[in-house]
Order: sequence, then C-alpha cells, then structure tokens
Amino acid sequence: MVLAHAEHSGPRVLNIGEVLAQLSDDFPTMTASKIRFLEEKGLITPNRTPAGYRQYSENDVERLRFVLSLQRDQYLPLKVIKDYLDAIDRGERPENLPPGVKVSPRIVSDEFAAEMTGRVRALTEEQLRTESGASVPLLQSLLSFGLIQHSNGRFDEHALQVAKACVQLESHGLEPRHLRPFQAAAEREFGLVERAVSPLSSRRDAASQARAAEAAREISELCLTLHRALVQDRIARMDS
Repeated sequence: MVLAHAEHSGPRVLNIGEVLAQLSDDFPTMTASKIRFLEEKGLITPNRTPAGYRQYSENDVERLRFVLSLQRDQYLPLKVIKDYLDAIDRGERPENLPPGVKVSPRIVSDEFAAEMTGRVRALTEEQLRTESGASVPLLQSLLSFGLIQHSNGRFDEHALQVAKACVQLESHGLEPRHLRPFQAAAEREFGLVERAVSPLSSRRDAASQARAAEAAREISELCLTLHRALVQDRIARMDS
C-alpha cells in the first residue's frame, strides 16, 4: 500500500499555509493556487474534513517536492511526472527516472523504498512457487522455454507475473510449450517499440529519455489493444 496516495499516516495534519511554509525555502514562488492545480491534475490527494477543508500530510508535502523538483530541474511535463507517481502508487519502480532523481521513502511503502534505494526485490524459486502457485515442473518448463529467467537463482516481479498467468493457462490445457509464440511476439513488439522511440531514446538528456519512456509505454499499450481486438474478433467469428 502506498502511503502517499492511498492512505495518509502520521500524527501531523497540515493546512495549505503550513505546506507552503515547508516548501518556501526550495520553491519560493509556490502558491496555494498551484497546489490546488496539482491536486486537480491528480498529483496529490489530500484528505478532507466533513466540511470540505483540505488536510495535508507530510507525505503530501514529499509528493509535492518530487513533482516540483522534476518540473524545475528536469523540465518534465506533468503527464510524465504523473506516470511516475502512478507507477509508485501501484507499487512499481518508475521506468527511466532521470539520473540522480531520488524517491523519498515517505511516498512509498517500506518494501518499495528498499527497491528504490537499489535493493530490488528478488524471489527465490520457493518464493516464486509460493506466490504464483506454480508447481516445480511448471517452473522448470517456463525456464526451459525461456518464458522466465533468473539471475543467480533469483527471480524478479516480471517472472512472478508470467508464472501467475501460466498457472491459470495451464488449467485450460495450455502448457509452456504452447506459449513460445508469445515470447517471439513480445520480442517482435519490443523491436517495433524500440524503433519507434529511437529518435528520442538516442538523446542523452533526461527530458528526452522520459518522453521516450512515455512513448514506449503508450505504443506498447496500443499494440496490446490491437492484439486483443484481433483475437476477440476471431473469437466472435466462432459464434457466427
């Protein structure tokens, strides 16, 4: 659970004037209207009293620092910054954060804070089996067909997602040997995405890298939408 967005914690509640006071040294031009604007854009979500008054937490202040720093120092658009925060709120590592950008532990869970400081979550085979529900033979097959990989015997979150999906597919009679086309399709799709964003990704500045990452995610989602529509079209024809 992400503390900054889903649930405020800690004893101190701040009003908007106190928030401005905390930010004033680093962001002297910050105003109450700018804070409300960022709230309208979904970048912060303060609690409200029954009467509708905003109640800010220290976590909200840290989110604002994160947003304002990326705007000021990296010249990033709010949409890109919101993508970063959305990833954090989902418990994920934001992709292609600009070099040197730190994510405060106050705006993430303890587990994710550890990941952001370089201690990436790594699962043993036993943990992977337990969390995915996969059997030993299934995991062995996933490894042999290249659907999951490990580093020094440890698996990442992507391997966990693949294993979970394959457990469900196995219940429908689809084994890892049947799923190799997905790996080939993923590699082809990545090639398309990589080629499409290469004009941006070839640049070394942080803003271009962030826009390349945003474009890559958008293209990938469009590819998945296209794939789903094509498959559903063929399924619909089964009934006709």
